[in-house]
Amino acid sequence: MEFTRKHYDSLNETIYSATHESGLKVILIKKEGFKKNYATFSTKYGSINTQFVVPGENEVTCVTPGIAHFLEHKVFEQPDGSNAFNDFSKYGANANAFTSFGVTNYLFSCTDYFFENLEILLNFVQTPYFTEENVEKEKGIIAQEIKMYKDDPEQTCMYNCLEAMYEKHPVRINIAGDVEDIMKTTPELLYKCYKTFYHPSNMALICVGNIDEDKLWECVEKNIKPVPSQEKITQVFPTEGKNVYKSRIEAEFDIPTPMFMIGFKDNATGGCSDEILKREVLTTCLLRTLFGRSSSFYEKLYEEGIINKTFSAFYEYEESCGYAAFFGESEKIDEVKGRIFETVKAAKDYGIDKESFERAKKVLCGQFMAILDKVESLGNEYMMAYHKGVNLFEYADVCKALTVEDAQKRIDELFNESQCAVSAVFPKKE
Repeated sequence: MEFTRKHYDSLNETIYSATHESGLKVILIKKEGFKKNYATFSTKYGSINTQFVVPGENEVTCVTPGIAHFLEHKVFEQPDGSNAFNDFSKYGANANAFTSFGVTNYLFSCTDYFFENLEILLNFVQTPYFTEENVEKEKGIIAQEIKMYKDDPEQTCMYNCLEAMYEKHPVRINIAGDVEDIMKTTPELLYKCYKTFYHPSNMALICVGNIDEDKLWECVEKNIKPVPSQEKITQVFPTEGKNVYKSRIEAEFDIPTPMFMIGFKDNATGGCSDEILKREVLTTCLLRTLFGRSSSFYEKLYEEGIINKTFSAFYEYEESCGYAAFFGESEKIDEVKGRIFETVKAAKDYGIDKESFERAKKVLCGQFMAILDKVESLGNEYMMAYHKGVNLFEYADVCKALTVEDAQKRIDELFNESQCAVSAVFPKKE
C-alpha cells in the first residue's frame, strides 16, 4: 500500500493518506524542518455515544453514561501490570489522552525516538485488559474525578446550560458520567464497547511532523493487529424539540462574582461535510463580528462594567447537536442577555456591517494559519474535524467565501428566544 499525496498550494501543506487493510485511516501531515513530532490514535467514540447498534446485531444497545471516559482510563493499563505512561517516559515522550463528546484520543509528542513511541501507542491501545479487580479500583478514582467536576463552578455552569438546552440528548450529561452510573460498569460492558468502537475501521492514526512516510507505513503494517472487517456502527440519538428544554437553571457556589453561560440551541445539524464546515466557520465568524473584542457590543458592556475580560462567545458542534454560547462573569446577567438580543435585533433589522464581517473573516483565517505551525494543535484540530467528516485544510477557503448574506440567514436561524437558555451561578448567600 502506498500513501496518496496531496499538496495544498495556498497553505504550503502536504498530506499523505492511506487506508490499512484493517480499515484504519492513516494520515501524515508532513512538516519538513520541524523538530517536534506528534501522533494521535483516536476513535470516533465519545460520551454522547450511549445508544448504538453493534455491527451484526439488530437491537439497540444502551449503556450508562461515562463508559467512553472509563475506557480511556483503563486502556493504559496492560496485562503485565505495567502502565503505558511509564513506557513513554523511557523514550522522552509526553503522552496523554482525552475523551470529548464525540471522540476518544490517545496521543504523544516527542523530539526523538518517534517510531519507538509510536509502537507503544499502537500496541497499548490495541491491548485491552479489564478485570473485576482493576475495574472496581478505577471506579473509586473516576468517582473522585466526577466529584471534582461537580465542585467546579465553571463545569457546573456549562453543564447546567446544556441540561437546560437539551431534554434528552446525552450531550447534557458530564463526559465522565455520574457516580451512580459509573458504579454499574463491568468488564463485560467495557469489552463490548471496546470491541465495537475500537475497531480500526472506526479509528484514525494522524501524525504531524518531519516523519518519513515509508517508515510510518512499515510501523503501521508491523503493529496494527489483523482483525475481521466490521460494518459501520449505527448511532442512535433521541429526538429533541426545536426549543430549549428549560429557559433557566441557577446554582450557588463559593465564588466572588456571578458567572453565566447563555446558550442558543442549534437546530441545523448533520448534513454533508461541506455544510458542516461552512456552518461552523460561518457561526464562529458571526459571533466574532457581533460580539468579539473589537465589536461595539463588547466595548460598550466592558466600559459600563457589565462584563469583564472573562467574556467569550463560541460555537460547539457534533454531528447530532450544536450550540452557540456566551460565557463570562457579571453582576447583571439578565442585562447581558438583553443586550445580546438587542444586538441580534439590530443585525436582523438593519443588516450586519460588511466591513466588520470581512475583518472577522481575516482574523479567523489568521488564527487558522497560526495553528499550522503548532504540531499538537494542528494534529488535534485535524483529528476532531476528520471524525466529523470535515477536511480541516478547507477551513481558510470556506472562510474567505463567506458572505454577509450567509451571515444574515444564519442569525435568523439561530438567535431566537425559544432557542435560548441561561445558566447562572451566583455567590453563596451568607
